Amino acid sequence: MDIVLASRNKKKIAELQSLLSTEALSGLRVLSLDDIGYHEEIEENGTTFEENSQIKASVPASLGYIGVADDSGLEVDYLDGAPGIYSARYSGEGATDAKNNEKLLSLLQDVPAEKRSARFVCVISCVFPDGQKFSVRGECPGRILTSYAGNAGFGYDPLFYYEPMGKTFAELSGEEKNKISHRGRAMELFIQKLSATLSEKKGK
Repeated sequence: MDIVLASRNKKKIAELQSLLSTEALSGLRVLSLDDIGYHEEIEENGTTFEENSQIKASVPASLGYIGVADDSGLEVDYLDGAPGIYSARYSGEGATDAKNNEKLLSLLQDVPAEKRSARFVCVISCVFPDGQKFSVRGECPGRILTSYAGNAGFGYDPLFYYEPMGKTFAELSGEEKNKISHRGRAMELFIQKLSATLSEKKGK
C-alpha cells in the first residue's frame, strides 16, 4: 500500500518511511508528489495549521492515494499567537530565517521574560481516498530569548529556549531535539492514529 507525503523534501520522506517500519505499518511505502507525477505547487490558503495540512494531504487523496502532510510554526503568546501559520514568511516577501528572527526580536523588544512564552506547533493530517481524514497536533512549550544562542537547527531555533533542558533548540543535538520537539510529538501521535485507523478499515 502506498502513502504519499505531500512534499518534495527527501529528508521528510525518508523520516516517515523509517517511522512506518514498525511491524503494524511495515506494508506501507512512502512516495513524494514527484513520484506520483504531481508537479504543481499546492496553495495553502487555510487559516489554521489543521486546515493547511489537510489542504495539502487532500491532493494525493484526490488521486487515489493515502495523503499525508504537515504544517508547523511558532506561536508567541504576547503576539496573540503570531507568527503562527505565517512563520516561514513572517518578514514578508523574500523572507529568510534571519529576517524573520529580526522581526520577532523587534516586536518583542523590551518585553520581559515572563511575557515571552511561546510554543512550536506541528499538525500532521492524513486524508484517505474515501474522504475519511484525521489530524494530530504536537506542541513544545518554550520562551523567546532576547538574543541568539546556538548554531544548529533552523528557523526560530536560536531564539526558542526550552526550559527543561536549559538550551535553545539551536543548542540541542538532532537526537535531543527529535525526542522533545513539536514535530517528534506529532509524529508519535500520527503513527498511533494511522495504525489504529488502518486496522479499523481492514476490519470493515
